[in-house]
This record gives sequence, structure tokens and C-alpha cells, in this order.
Amino acid sequence: MRPPLPPFTEATARAKVQAAEDAWNSRDPEKVSLAYSQDTEWRNRNEFLHGREEVKAFLQRKWAKELDYKLKKVLWAFSDNRIAVRFEYEWRNADGQWFRSYGNEMWAFDADGLMRRRYASINDAPISENERRL
Repeated sequence: MRPPLPPFTEATARAKVQAAEDAWNSRDPEKVSLAYSQDTEWRNRNEFLHGREEVKAFLQRKWAKELDYKLKKVLWAFSDNRIAVRFEYEWRNADGQWFRSYGNEMWAFDADGLMRRRYASINDAPISENERRL
């Protein structure tokens, strides 16, 4: 089980979002992947992932490319077993170019509090290092 469990209240939805933010900021693919069901389904930009192992491999690739990653998530809406968030994160590539990535995610959870579905739309904007906020 991965509390808080659905059905969500505003307080438990906010706690779930904060837990996700904290986990992703750890940049630990193993730790992050444990929040997802074994049969999780993802859409992340133009990638479609199926299962926790694909998620873990994706996260390893992501954080090898997105250096000095820092994320902020904000609750947008919730009901029953679903949560919507908006987010932004900053990172730099190997050449030193900084980016701010913006997006929205829709999450659906199983009864054990594991994320069964994650659909993310993300856009990247190049920024200078002095424009960083996170």
C-alpha cells in the first residue's frame, strides 16, 4: 500500500502531490518507480510506457540527460481516485544550457494508492542560468 489512499480529500490529494514532488526530486529511479503499479500506463511527451520496469528505465534515461533537475508540483484538481497537477522543473543539458519544463499531469490510482495511469503533457523553454527560479 502507498498512502494516502483514494478516495482523496483535499488534504490527502495535497499530501500525495507533495510525496510525488519529494520522490522525483530525489532523482532515484528505484524509489520513484515504487509509487507506480506493476501494470502502470504512462504517456510522457511522445513516449508510451507500460509497467514499472519501463518506468524505471525511462527515469534512468531522463536523469542521465536532465542534469541538476529540480521540480515543483501543484495540485490542480482531484476527485475519488484521480488527481491533476501542474508542474514546472528546471534542468540543464550536458552542454550547460538550462531549461524550464512546464506541464500538466493526470493521475489515476488503484485502491492501494499506487499510480495506475499517468498522462503528462510537457513543454521545454530554454532559459539562462540567471533566470532559474527553483
